[in-house]
Amino acid sequence: MKQKEGKKLTLSIIGSRGYPYVYGGFETFVKELSERLVNKDVRVIVYCQKNLFSTFPKQVNGVELVYIPTLPYKSLNQIIHCFFSIIHATFSKTDVLLVVNLAAGPMGWIPKLSGKKTMINVDGLEWLRPKWKGFGSKYFYYAAKIAVKLYDQIITDADAMRDVYLKEFKTDSKVIAYGAPKFSEVTDQDKLIYPSNSYYLIVGRLIPDNNADLIISAFLKSNSIKKLIVVGDVPYKDEYALSLKKLQNDRLIFTGYIKDQQQLMALYQNCFMYLHGHKFGGTNPAMLKAMSNHCAILALNTKFNQEMLNNGAFGLFFEEDENSLIQQFELIESNPAIPENLQKVVAKGLTQKYNWDSITDEYIKVAENLVQKNS
Repeated sequence: MKQKEGKKLTLSIIGSRGYPYVYGGFETFVKELSERLVNKDVRVIVYCQKNLFSTFPKQVNGVELVYIPTLPYKSLNQIIHCFFSIIHATFSKTDVLLVVNLAAGPMGWIPKLSGKKTMINVDGLEWLRPKWKGFGSKYFYYAAKIAVKLYDQIITDADAMRDVYLKEFKTDSKVIAYGAPKFSEVTDQDKLIYPSNSYYLIVGRLIPDNNADLIISAFLKSNSIKKLIVVGDVPYKDEYALSLKKLQNDRLIFTGYIKDQQQLMALYQNCFMYLHGHKFGGTNPAMLKAMSNHCAILALNTKFNQEMLNNGAFGLFFEEDENSLIQQFELIESNPAIPENLQKVVAKGLTQKYNWDSITDEYIKVAENLVQKNS
């Protein structure tokens, strides 16, 4: 049901670093979604971490911005930022709060004080990620467990993640996937740093659950004649990331973050094969970029990666051990027709499920249904 005539649906987005600050998956999600919502006549308010911005415009591209301060501590900044953002939105004129950070799971009671409707995108299995050992792991499990009770609508971005919440928390969710970028061929040869098909590619944060260490170790032990290019880093001092970067040699190259999107797309489009070791997420943005850029893909064998690659129709898989990877390297390099064929079919996996416009329409439907229940 639509809003009353003359009144726009107003949606507040909370839990990312902000807009248009594109740093990671959720920031890209906020950018792609909010801009499309504005184009569909929805009033959008995005809450931003004030310390990440040097200027503070009240509106960019039609998206309204609210800057909330937080503490500069990796483990606490998101929780504190979400808490104060939710309080602000609760007593604003917004209709629906869209929370995109599971850390805010226990805060779902706050909007009830003013009767605001809420939905939360729970993302991946945060409580299983190695970086949240001990208390952090327990907190995120509790956050998920309590979020399903406090929020009006739970959103998961993959069917496999919906199954997790059904089994673990006895709660159904609305599946709305993450969107894939449109393919745009990079023709500027200056953007191509390495010869086409001469390298494997990893794109992602250098954190344990992305398994860069496993992939790198197996690659260096293999007889591969290719190079391995690793794009990404972490924005803080970290022993795990540092230990990996110390391994750099003629075969293994770390580029750090690549802000030039044309250069990044050139790396995708010209790699021999994209290697994906992400373990705990649902629909993964880096994998979608690989698919949209026609990459042959070798991914860790998880239910989430199986879903994205249609159980092997659009990619190959490896198990979480070095020998499995080494065997795949040998198989692929001795049979170049394998990656060639995958490059031809992989984009067929990007159905409407991964289309940003369709995804935007789904979020509008959910928000409008929540508002209708409130009227």
